[in-house]
Amino acid sequence: MILTPPPAPAGVAAPMFIGSEIYRGSSYGSRHPLRVPRVSTVMDLARALGWLPTERFRTSPRAKPAALALWHRPDYIAALQAAEAVGDATPEMRERFHLGTLSNPVFPQVYRRPATGAGGVMLAAELLVGTPGVIHVPGGGTHHGLPGRANGFCYLNDVVLGIKVLQRQGLSRIAYVDLDAHHCDGVELAFAGDPGVRMISVHEEGRWPFTGALTDAAGGSAFNLPVPKGYNDSEARAVLHGLILPRVQDFAPDALVLQCGADS
Repeated sequence: MILTPPPAPAGVAAPMFIGSEIYRGSSYGSRHPLRVPRVSTVMDLARALGWLPTERFRTSPRAKPAALALWHRPDYIAALQAAEAVGDATPEMRERFHLGTLSNPVFPQVYRRPATGAGGVMLAAELLVGTPGVIHVPGGGTHHGLPGRANGFCYLNDVVLGIKVLQRQGLSRIAYVDLDAHHCDGVELAFAGDPGVRMISVHEEGRWPFTGALTDAAGGSAFNLPVPKGYNDSEARAVLHGLILPRVQDFAPDALVLQCGADS
């Protein structure tokens, strides 16, 4: 049975979906393992099933360089724009910013697409501060991005930017739950030792980026749980009720940011 979305409770905004057509024709290339058009596939499927009425969809804005500088270095942002304009990375860009590598290739929307994902997550943060609710941004979740270089298929870190927008808007307690198979090294770098952010990551042990050990507490801000390959639904349920939910509830956050991962 397929049901239309239920009405939102009083005082809570209706669930919202922030997306963009930029994902439809954008790709890292035929040899790259990450498939970006899956975002537009989700949009199309949700519409076909009647789950995405027009009033619950917002087109993602493209974050401007000044907004991205909330965490990213201006020289890196400029290099990302230059790589897109030229269609290639110079040797200096490869050395300093890891652009044009096998993992982080230069493609036609190498700046615009990550900036659109970041803009969507930052918009979601601004909207949620005003009115509580749930917002899904399928083009976001690039949790490996670093302040001054691309990292692990991630050119910008929209997760960090979104949390920083929440903080700038006055929220003092933010929980971040990451279920991706890869540890959220970029997010942990940004908020290690920050008492206002609680990071919980469940990821596959022995997998790149080889961070997020069980003993890694990020200055008291993180709980990391590496799990074995083949981690199954029953184990995931036990982790949810035994680790994730108790720690989120104990923290009593003003907002919850959830990164579900494409490979979790």
